[in-house]
This record gives sequence, C-alpha cells and structure tokens, in this order.
Amino acid sequence: MTKNTGAHLALLTVALIYGANYTIAREVMNGYLEPLGFIVLRATSAMMLFWGISFWHPSEQIDRKDFIRIILCAISGVAANQMLFFSGLQLTKPINASLIMTITPLMVLLAAAVILKEKITRQKLLGIILGLAGAIWVISYGQPLDFQLVHVKGDLLILGNAVIYGIYLVLVKSLMKRYQPVTILKWIFTIGFFMVLPFGASQLRGVPWETFPLKIWGAIMYVLIMVSCISYLLNAFALKRLRASVVGIYIFLQPIMATIVALLSGRDTLSVAKIFAAVLIFTGVYLVSKVPKNIA
Repeated sequence: MTKNTGAHLALLTVALIYGANYTIAREVMNGYLEPLGFIVLRATSAMMLFWGISFWHPSEQIDRKDFIRIILCAISGVAANQMLFFSGLQLTKPINASLIMTITPLMVLLAAAVILKEKITRQKLLGIILGLAGAIWVISYGQPLDFQLVHVKGDLLILGNAVIYGIYLVLVKSLMKRYQPVTILKWIFTIGFFMVLPFGASQLRGVPWETFPLKIWGAIMYVLIMVSCISYLLNAFALKRLRASVVGIYIFLQPIMATIVALLSGRDTLSVAKIFAAVLIFTGVYLVSKVPKNIA
C-alpha cells in the first residue's frame, strides 16, 4: 500500500461509473429526455449537492485571479464538455463514443506539457500507446465499428468533448492543490449551470415525467448522482495526489469496466482477448503513473 493507493482506487471507481454511463445515459435519451435538457438536470443536481456539502466544510475564500480559471473549468468541465458528450452520444453508438474518448489521455499529456510544463517522457508515451491499444482492442473485439455518415456528427461532437475534457483535467489540477474539492466544484457547477440553462431549459418543458418507467428513473438518478457528483468528487480527490496525465490515462479503463458491468449482468462473456486487452491497459496505467526516481 502506498500513500496514493486511495487515489488510484478512486480512479478505478470513476472508470467503472463512466464505463456503465455510455449505455445508461443513452437509454434515458432514447425517447425520454433530450440531451441538453438532461445536462441542465445534471448541472442543477450537482450544484445543489456541492453547495449542500460545502455548508459542512470550513469556508474558503477564492482568490479573485483564480475565478478566471474556474470559469474556464466550468466551460471545459461542465458546459461544453457535457453538452458535446450527451449530444454526440444521442447521435452515435456507445462503441464509437467509447473508442473516440480514448484520445483524452493524449490531450491531457499535451495540455499538461503546455500548461503545467510536465515533461513528456518515453515511459509516458509507451504507457499511453499500450493503454490505447488495449482500449481499442476491448472496444472493437467482436464489434462492428460503424463510422457511417449518419454517425459522423455524433462522432465529431464526442471528439470535441474528448479534447475539452482533457484540457479540463489539466486546468483544474492547480485549483485542487490550493482549495478543497467541494469549494471548487460548487463554483464550477454553479457557473456551468448558468451556461447550460439557456440551451437546455426549453427541452425540459412538457416532459411527461409521470410516464417514465422505474428503470428510466433509476438511470436518471444514476447519471445525476454517480456520474455528475460522485465521479467529479473522486476525480478531484485523485487530482490532489496524482499528476493530470495519470488521471487522464484511467479513461482507458472505461471499456474494461463496461465489460465487467456487462459480465455481471450476463450480457457478455470473458475471453482471452479481453484479458490480454486488460493487461495492456493496466500496464499502460502503471507506466504513466510510475514516478521516475529522479523526481521527488
């Protein structure tokens, strides 16, 4: 056990939450909620939860100069990020979305090099290449990738989300080192809420809530609580202890976690190919997260 074990366990949990989200969120948008309206619900619930939690924490004064970065985080971590992802997920297939999202660690590595001056080492590059190979393998094995013209718009929206989310992980890193995660997240989601409200409010008018079956309500609550709140808290916890590039590479684990969910629900079977893909991904995570001896 190391002092960062808790941070790695947090990221494993986030990967599991997001791995299941590809299918769960799309089910809600399949005739029940429109994507931008769904985002307004996400931002509202997260904002209320984080403000509620903040009343149990010591009050922190945000430095005025840090509000510029908080606004950028609200754009990249809530508004643009979530609107692009949910709008894209509605237009494409979960397999396409999960494959495209694997470019996020590459964006984190590049953004960290530019913004945080993190050095891009051969070890990190090798780790990302192995993780990418494993993620593509587990996503595409036995599955027809379907990048047809009808899905191109959705694929491009997911691509935009992957780029922006990678930038968010790097931007928010320095804030998490100076403030408590709840303090930053309550402001990010408050600002993000006012950004998404004009786009999604109209999609919530006239929604026949009373017709929603129980499983859809369960899916909505999963997205509002687990994806919109718990995952952000766990990511914030990890960012206080690990480099942004380490947090980013855990995205490669999402397809593995999605497979685990499918196995537990009896919707998939284990194979040698999937085990090998998992080995590649975990090896990649290890290489990126391993701190060289000459770095304190």
